[in-house]
Amino acid sequence: MEVRQKTRQVMVGNVPVGGDAPVAVQSMLNAPAADVEANLRQIEALADAGCEIVRMAIPQRSCLGAFEAVCAASPLPVVADVHFDAQIAIEAARRGAAKLRINPGNIGGWGPTDEVIEAARAAGIPIRVGVNAGSLDDSLAARADLTLPEKLALSACQYVEHFHQRSFFDVVVSAKAHDVPVTIETYRLLAAQMPEVPLHIGVTEAGTAFQGIIKSAAGLGALLEQGIGNTMRISLTDDPVKEVRACWTLLSALDLRRRFPELISCPTCGRCQVNLIDIAGEVERRLATVDRPLKVAVMGCVVNGPGEAADADIGVACGAGSGAVFVSGKIVRKVSEDAIVDALFEEMGRL
Repeated sequence: MEVRQKTRQVMVGNVPVGGDAPVAVQSMLNAPAADVEANLRQIEALADAGCEIVRMAIPQRSCLGAFEAVCAASPLPVVADVHFDAQIAIEAARRGAAKLRINPGNIGGWGPTDEVIEAARAAGIPIRVGVNAGSLDDSLAARADLTLPEKLALSACQYVEHFHQRSFFDVVVSAKAHDVPVTIETYRLLAAQMPEVPLHIGVTEAGTAFQGIIKSAAGLGALLEQGIGNTMRISLTDDPVKEVRACWTLLSALDLRRRFPELISCPTCGRCQVNLIDIAGEVERRLATVDRPLKVAVMGCVVNGPGEAADADIGVACGAGSGAVFVSGKIVRKVSEDAIVDALFEEMGRL
């Protein structure tokens, strides 16, 4: 694991992004933009799942009142996601946004951008310059002399340079594509060309949970392992709570941040003499309510027992219709197959 690239730090509400701060986890609300209560319920669920920053789309000016109400009651900082209408971003800054997200490809040019900058400056909040492969500025998209990653990076760099010329430095950058290699190369370019700017990493339009998590883990895992990325979202066509759990699982797998349990379980083979798939599935379901960074092992036989899972905090090694529960590599009790899960969680409660 490479040392995390140290950037300038910005504050999104009370959450630091960049500098020495850990990678911040965020997601996006998908409740109707005008429904205050639905958005607040979703924010509560996301907060319980470990989300630290939420983003809310404001598709039209009539939704600004709802956005203001959500900001006022939210336990998490709320980012205003704005496309096409710079006046929405300006008004969102006045109504409690913790950060603005604008897209250079559709915000309307330098004049409207400058108005957004001044609104953010007055409110004391940062701006995310969010470039997407599908909405590049027409003149830049038409250039045949540049690869797509080069176009994305150039678009972001042009905007950041403009922000800096106006003495506005509280900037975060994202440059997303649905293609994993394009995403990786784009962020590598950004990290090299703008090493001082915090990066929001993500694979956009990644798909439903199965495909989306795999694509995001491939792309974001490669970047995080290289020390690139200060805040992240795993975008899924699914419940946003799944995005947050996926973020934490990826960060834990890379040993960057741990908040929830990690399940270590073997893939089973002909030596297994219990229904390990069902046992592991039940353990995983119960662990979803545990808010401790434990390593929990469920092993199908003595070959993959306490030895291979010696670094687990707690686990079980199964035999013929039975299981040996171990804590820190030492067996503490043996139980029948039907009592394995309950015994495991009883011992977990004693840790």
